[in-house]
Amino acid sequence: MAKSGTRVLSAVPALPTAVGSAVLASGLADVLTLERRRTDGGGDEQALFLDTLAEYQWARDVAGLAPSTLEKLVRPVVEVCEQLAVVPWRLTARDLDRYFTGTGRRSTSTVRRKLNAIDGYFAFLEQRYAGELARRFGVAVESPVDRFNRPRHRGDFGLRVPPSRRAMREFFAAWRASLPEARKPLVACRDYVMAKIAYVSGVRAAELCSVRLADVHWESGQWGRFLVQGKAARGSGPRERLGYLFAEGRSLLWWYVEEVRGLFPDDVEHPDAPLWPSERLSPVALSLGIDAPGLAVVPGTFRRALKAAGERFLPAPGGALFPHLLRHACATHNYEAGMSLWEVQKLLGHEWTTTTVRYLAKSSGIAPGGREVAGCLIKSAV
Repeated sequence: MAKSGTRVLSAVPALPTAVGSAVLASGLADVLTLERRRTDGGGDEQALFLDTLAEYQWARDVAGLAPSTLEKLVRPVVEVCEQLAVVPWRLTARDLDRYFTGTGRRSTSTVRRKLNAIDGYFAFLEQRYAGELARRFGVAVESPVDRFNRPRHRGDFGLRVPPSRRAMREFFAAWRASLPEARKPLVACRDYVMAKIAYVSGVRAAELCSVRLADVHWESGQWGRFLVQGKAARGSGPRERLGYLFAEGRSLLWWYVEEVRGLFPDDVEHPDAPLWPSERLSPVALSLGIDAPGLAVVPGTFRRALKAAGERFLPAPGGALFPHLLRHACATHNYEAGMSLWEVQKLLGHEWTTTTVRYLAKSSGIAPGGREVAGCLIKSAV
């Protein structure tokens, strides 16, 4: 009797004498392929790799991603694995570093996008296939994108849970109380108002920094609005949209424009004067005098100021505070207070509701409050 390991081959007719690379019958080739898969673990791993890619795309398709986005999610994984001739769970951080500093070297934004895609795929593997991979192949799933080569922005797998509404109230109250003792009171007031407006309106850091004084329309809607240059989409360039102030934002911004903005050294009457000016004048303003628009604060300066304020005033347990987390907090807290999903989507300027849903992370220790902001957006839009 044939051994169990070769029983499949026992049913196959004898090979011709000249068994070269071209004389194999088609049926025999199929059987040999199956037998090789039984004895060679590499084939099993490759097949499982293809299965995980398909299931990953199905899962992200259920989450509402477009077909073009699904292709971009798996393409970097396939590229790296084909180039290095390994399955993904055999990749190491050194392999990934060697690839992206050599064959896969591209622009910084492209490398960051690909690393985020690879990291997202490994997050999927960790949740759905870690046990099976450990049982079948004895490997532990660990992302090769470690803390040293990981981009700062990890994509939608890096869940951002904002501070609670109470923590945000205490944070802004402590920051406001410290303004009179600040080393640079003007700059401190500007940074504080910027952060509060970002939290109230949900605009991005780049959008907020580019706002001019002329872009604020106090008469628009119930509490006023301001024009922002939104993100580009599908090659159309930046898209203009309106930011909403609500009652709290209107009173705060009015105080800032009346009491603080005019103390900066640039010309506030200039039509291009920024709403959030730098403390330094541009070379053009220095050569022409103050009758020229000043420099606007750059997003990096705003991020550093917000991070420093978060480390000082955010109640424990508070993590790093950054502008986009204020955007998440704005969406989450308004939704918990009774604002509808459509209103939150309009507030953030999203085209798709599925994008807005990712912002609605529940903060721990929050009980849904009253409806102090519910319906405000619709009223101001009329």
